[in-house]
Amino acid sequence: PQKMTVQDVPGAFPTVDVPDHAHYTIGIVILIVGITGSLGNFLVIYAFCRSRSLQTPANIFIINLAISDFLMSITQSPVFFTNSLHKRWIFGEKG
Repeated sequence: PQKMTVQDVPGAFPTVDVPDHAHYTIGIVILIVGITGSLGNFLVIYAFCRSRSLQTPANIFIINLAISDFLMSITQSPVFFTNSLHKRWIFGEKG
């Protein structure tokens, strides 16, 4: 059997013509969210590590959320920001 690709299925991923300013606006918003998310979650992690009184079992859940959110901010925001500036997916078809 022949392997099918996305190009073989018409309309599988429809595209829409989006104005350039929309890409740049979304990129700036993603950058701001990424910076504030990274900074805010880093401060929560720092305060938790420095203050002994904050290290309670209930706060472990909060710090767990802050760590995962921090990691999402520093790994995903740069990728989405760069994609918005280039107005396309920058990692090619395989990525």
